[in-house]
Amino acid sequence: MSFEEISHTADVKIRARAPTLEALFSETFKALMQVMYGATRRGGILREIRIESPDNESLLADFLSEVLFVSEVEGLVFLSARISINGSRLTAELTGEPFDHVRHCGGSEVKGISYSGLSITHDANGYMLDIIFDV
Repeated sequence: MSFEEISHTADVKIRARAPTLEALFSETFKALMQVMYGATRRGGILREIRIESPDNESLLADFLSEVLFVSEVEGLVFLSARISINGSRLTAELTGEPFDHVRHCGGSEVKGISYSGLSITHDANGYMLDIIFDV
């Protein structure tokens, strides 16, 4: 499992790889939090997110958009996500902490999740995707 930042002209483009679809979503979630808040994050607070979408790409974009919304509105920074996908339904248990201006200001503001070029591929090595975070 891994993610890396790919060169992009204006936004942040991430490439993620993982052996399972759930792990791929988790890696992409970690990338979003890393871009937004840097590496210094802790757990302690639990939040659950439930999403239903027609396909895997929409499910991922909707999940990340909901994480972005909850993070902004509730002032939370998330460390991890335990994700379960059953067909078109996703359940995620997020762990995080309140935003701390001193520890969490090392990142970039993410305004949204782009559908542009978003596609999830699967082969014998697992799953892969490229996704753009609108900054």
